[in-house]
Amino acid sequence: MLPIHMAAAANRLKGVLAPAVTPFKADLSPDAERYARHCKWLLASGCAGLAVFGTNSEANSLSVDERMVLLEALVQSGVPAAKLMPGTGCCALTDSVRLTAHAVALGCAGVLMLPPFYYKGLPDEGLYRNFAEVIERVADARLQLYLYHIPPVAQVAISLGLIERLLKAYPEVLAGVKDSSGDWSNTRAMLEAFARSGFDVFAGSEVFLLDNLRSGGAGCITATGNINPAAIDNVYRNWRSPHAERLQQDIAATRAIMQRYPMMAALKAVIAHWGRDPGWATLRPPLTELAPQQAAALVAELTAAGFSMGGLSDAVAV
Repeated sequence: MLPIHMAAAANRLKGVLAPAVTPFKADLSPDAERYARHCKWLLASGCAGLAVFGTNSEANSLSVDERMVLLEALVQSGVPAAKLMPGTGCCALTDSVRLTAHAVALGCAGVLMLPPFYYKGLPDEGLYRNFAEVIERVADARLQLYLYHIPPVAQVAISLGLIERLLKAYPEVLAGVKDSSGDWSNTRAMLEAFARSGFDVFAGSEVFLLDNLRSGGAGCITATGNINPAAIDNVYRNWRSPHAERLQQDIAATRAIMQRYPMMAALKAVIAHWGRDPGWATLRPPLTELAPQQAAALVAELTAAGFSMGGLSDAVAV
């Protein structure tokens, strides 16, 4: 396989990216001001970029128009577009095209694209046509497209064969993949097949960050980047050090606590507590908040483990 154009690859995001959680007001409308404050805190606290409108952003509870308005508000607030990798994959092809073209026009570093996920048992041919149509219709040389492989949720997989075919057809557009399969052997197979060609492989959890970096990966795009960005970034920056294993164990321990609870609700409960802003706990239906006893147990577990979120209350409080 021919190497991807190096000029495009040189400017890509690497390191720790957070799928920034989306705050809602009491009336369940998105809260752009809280959103911007949280995103700025993430970038100041270790995140190399933000995969806004990811799974843990409740992206699929937001309309196309809401995503576009929020993205514009974020950039207008001073968050650099070059630090953003918004999710633009929808079930409807035209929605994916609209969101992707909008992100490119704003100057975003790339887009993270789910496969169309309502229909199951899709052949690679159908998925190839979907991604190819988006690329062809956007028709912008600035587009950097990252595939989003999350079969536990989407129930639609992105195969190695599909990646290879897209890379051959669009080597300067197809930039990488986020592998949220939860299966290290799958991430390793992606790395072995494509990393040497300049295709960036992000682990979907910091649990695999050290292994991913040692195998030539680009970093991780992880839910708990919303609450633990500095510690995860510390692994990214020091993965060659003698202390790397210990640093990795520390972030994996925090992740293990969070995974005992519904992740989106847990993230918001943690931000609400350490940010001293109860409004942050709100989720848009059909998702629901943690029960009070669950939230208290989560905070107690994290506190006992020595967890903290320095400076968050100044960043997220209204």
